[in-house]
Amino acid sequence: MADRKKPWGTNHAVLMGKDVIKEPFAVINADDFYGRDSFAVLGKYLSELPEGSKNNYCMVGFRVGNTLSESGTVARGVCSTDDKDCLATVVERTEIMRVNGAVSYKDENGEWVAIPDNTPVSMNMWGFTPDYFKYSEDFFVEYLKENIDKPKAEYFIPLMVNKLINEGTSTVKVLDTTSHWFGVTYAADRQGVVDKIQALVDAGEYPSKLF
Repeated sequence: MADRKKPWGTNHAVLMGKDVIKEPFAVINADDFYGRDSFAVLGKYLSELPEGSKNNYCMVGFRVGNTLSESGTVARGVCSTDDKDCLATVVERTEIMRVNGAVSYKDENGEWVAIPDNTPVSMNMWGFTPDYFKYSEDFFVEYLKENIDKPKAEYFIPLMVNKLINEGTSTVKVLDTTSHWFGVTYAADRQGVVDKIQALVDAGEYPSKLF
């Protein structure tokens, strides 16, 4: 086994809850700001699932125009959906920014490709039911067989989700949100994030004491 110095990624983190979570649950990044509406739409979906629901998961699809940095390009998982608004594909685009006013990503040939502002992107905000743990545990065993000697390999949530979608096992409903996502992608983003959170406090959306 390689000299592993950290856990195995986001889906490994999800697995840590398998013995205590017995109901529909949400997964988010702890260091991102998602906004009130995104939690409302996610909570509504999970709370309306029938008792014992399986294989009907969800993901909050943020509008790409609401997730950009003013300090440079960002990496995002650009999503496509089927006619039932379920996730079909996620393509990781490592350079996204506004070019001449239009949200654009740099393709494999180095060309900028414009996409609509409301194109959904994954910001790692998911909704699952407990059956997801068994799939994740079984696939983790397979994953480790292939990656045990790779110290930087990561067992990401999208790896599991893509497998379940491609096999026709599960569906992932893409939920639209008006929320603006923000995080500190660049050091220069910090003050902007502070100002945006303060604006939400001033508008009464959040209390003045946030902890």
